[in-house]
Amino acid sequence: MKYKDIDITWLGHSGFKIKNSIGRVIYIDPFKISEESESADFIFITHSHYDHCSIEDIQKIANDGTIVICPADVSSKFRHINSKVNIKIAEPGAKMQFDEQELKFWCIPAYNLSKPFHTKEEDWVGYVIDLNGTLIYHAGDTDLIPEMKQLATVNIDIALLPIGGNFTMNSGEAAKAVAIIKPKLALPMHYGSVAKTGDKSEGTMFLKNCGREGVEAKVLNLES
Repeated sequence: MKYKDIDITWLGHSGFKIKNSIGRVIYIDPFKISEESESADFIFITHSHYDHCSIEDIQKIANDGTIVICPADVSSKFRHINSKVNIKIAEPGAKMQFDEQELKFWCIPAYNLSKPFHTKEEDWVGYVIDLNGTLIYHAGDTDLIPEMKQLATVNIDIALLPIGGNFTMNSGEAAKAVAIIKPKLALPMHYGSVAKTGDKSEGTMFLKNCGREGVEAKVLNLES
């Protein structure tokens, strides 16, 4: 999908590949991606669960010098990476900027309110990635949390939101998050691929629910 001068590809589950205006390649939570996937300049990991931090998949795209942004408990896993990646530790509220790459970001908490799968104490994150003024929010694995209110005033362009339920928000709750965040475009993720994350009908429900909230949403076709 093309948005302004940025290319966004859904890789399945919570995985995305993003190319910015100067051709830098950014991955978020790559999982079950192709062996022929394009090499990464940046890899963002939201948390340590196998379907978000897959060392097997990161090996496919990491090179010497690839910058990996991840929570502290994830960083130890990268000793198994053959390439000499450059690790940056993410935690809620952290901010970083890479001027020469036209990229900066900050971290938003990602957690469950009452479910036991993603506790707030883990300090796992979602990311707001600023690509030369275009803001993309990847929520990570989260419920509809109070911290999302802070995004209402920053003019998010694209929100990538989990909708599968059980481990995260469901499609109705994600649509309520959309109503709070008010992105220009909402894209669903984390459904129809891993057990107990709903089926493809969740995407259709998300579109309907976002329509009721008056926000544009789109379901991307899966690409490898």
